Amino acid sequence: MKIAILGAGISGLALARFLIDGGHEPSDIDLFESGSKAGGLCHSKTVDGFTYDISGGHILFSKDAEALQWMKDQGGGDDSFVKRDRNTKIRFGDHWVHYPFENGIGDLPPQANLDCLKGYIEAWHERTAEGTSAPGDFKAWIQWRFGDGIAKHFMDPYNEKIWKRELDQISSGWVAGRVPDAPIEDVLKAAIGMRTEGYTHQAIFYYPKQGGFQAITDHLAASMTERIQLSTPITHLKREGEVWKVNGAPYDCVVSTIPLTHMPKIVEGMPVDVAAAMTGLEYNSMVTFLLALDREKHPDLSWIYLPHADQGPTNRVTYMSNYSPGNAPEGKTSFLCEVTVPGGVPAPGASLEREVIDGMVHAGLVKKDEIMFADRSDVGHAYVVFDHDFDRKRAVSLDWLESSGLFPLGRFGRFDYDNSDQCVIKARSLAAELLARAARG
Repeated sequence: MKIAILGAGISGLALARFLIDGGHEPSDIDLFESGSKAGGLCHSKTVDGFTYDISGGHILFSKDAEALQWMKDQGGGDDSFVKRDRNTKIRFGDHWVHYPFENGIGDLPPQANLDCLKGYIEAWHERTAEGTSAPGDFKAWIQWRFGDGIAKHFMDPYNEKIWKRELDQISSGWVAGRVPDAPIEDVLKAAIGMRTEGYTHQAIFYYPKQGGFQAITDHLAASMTERIQLSTPITHLKREGEVWKVNGAPYDCVVSTIPLTHMPKIVEGMPVDVAAAMTGLEYNSMVTFLLALDREKHPDLSWIYLPHADQGPTNRVTYMSNYSPGNAPEGKTSFLCEVTVPGGVPAPGASLEREVIDGMVHAGLVKKDEIMFADRSDVGHAYVVFDHDFDRKRAVSLDWLESSGLFPLGRFGRFDYDNSDQCVIKARSLAAELLARAARG
């Protein structure tokens, strides 16, 4: 069975590796990658000895121990990774607030602490004692789940900054399973200064010693270089009988990690309603800035959140040089600043760098004379946006692809809000399915 894999990001590379390791003939697999190197959203960049992940600071962790170990093995083995304890904060004025926010309200100024505790208790009582159900829109869900205080002081401003939309335009469905519910006892303890922990599944993470997160995909790609066609965008997909023609070449099976929003431009014969559903899927792009610093040592932080407008356009800052000593020259440190942009909208121009730096200075995170240089990267597809019509548009898109014999895979190939480990897990599952099909002939 001759298989074409469209895209050589983590999903496409993992699928190919699982297929080959499962016994599929390597010469019957071709990966097509539009970029000049493999890696997709896992790309990293090195400038004057400073390395950063261009689509935001990645970490390696997983609830699936097998997938976690597989990724470490593919990235060079355990000795090629640094093990880190997560230390994440929220910058609230001149205060550091423990993350997640509801576990850190005791770090807030007294009035904000009271606002958040009172609102959380009222929301908890309404949810449990009165048995209200989760609202369908995200803004109402925040109030229902966290109460007025946390909504006002953190959740509303932060999410408006990252999603770049009114929050009532976003569905609450995406948060199911992604936002753990802090027990009321933990929030009460936090309010009086007793430290509690949330999001414990991320408490420990791993990161490559050298090369940034891309080291994982580099190792994967190096193991099957002959199967990857770089700088080869897909311009035409056409069904002819039992095969698909990929840029004119026939394949028995096609797996696409190409963003669904791009598919109507390249697939011949797609129904109008399916094309409309795909192009209507919403997403955010991203601009990232490496700030290379003449600073010998950072505080012991992994990443932080900047929820407020006076902190500039950045929503998250990764202490990139803390991830691995290999991410900065000796005696230097670095930040990675993330700014989201609505998908399909031109990214801000050169003024954005100044706004980011001014916001970082205002937040008390850096002094201008520490900044050696800044480096910018633009990422077209970064975040899936869950508007109220998302489920319908996605279902129409995937149902047609799968019924047509095209297998969608990956964060934007399926419009699933997946981390890299989940991409690997889904690639593993699809490989098993394709190997079974090949065995059946």
